[in-house]
Amino acid sequence: MVGLRFVLLVSLVIAAAVSAQQCEVCKKVLDDVMAKVPSADKSKPDAIGKVIREHCETTRNKEHKFCFYIGALPESATSIMNEVTKPLSWSMPTDKVCKDKLKSKDAQICELKYDKPLDWKTIDLKKMRVKELKNILGEWGEACKGCTEKSEFIKRIEELKPKYVKDEL
Repeated sequence: MVGLRFVLLVSLVIAAAVSAQQCEVCKKVLDDVMAKVPSADKSKPDAIGKVIREHCETTRNKEHKFCFYIGALPESATSIMNEVTKPLSWSMPTDKVCKDKLKSKDAQICELKYDKPLDWKTIDLKKMRVKELKNILGEWGEACKGCTEKSEFIKRIEELKPKYVKDEL
């Protein structure tokens, strides 16, 4: 009996952890957008759509992909902005908008996940692949012009490290 309770408790904890990771990019972007929407405009789908488009102009990486998927970018092939703005104007929680409304329209939206942050205290750049080093520079919005060797990428990352990596005390 005690073993059954333990298994049930563990499965509930795992289920909660998995559901927290679903649609994390979607939730964050929509939460950020709704924080920018003025109180008077929170019930107006057009105003919410305008704020989403403005927010998406400055996004990068996973958030930019999310904006592309919902059609908030000029280069998006299709748009499901109405599926985003209408439920938000009804004060539907962003979690429900992502999981219930958007996931059924485009499953890729909930497959977007943030990359795990790097532990800069223990990381060894010399053991990383060149592709991973390029990804670090890409996340920072930087480039290494003329870099062909791994050592050149490492040198560039070390130069930029003080600007982008905050040491926690």
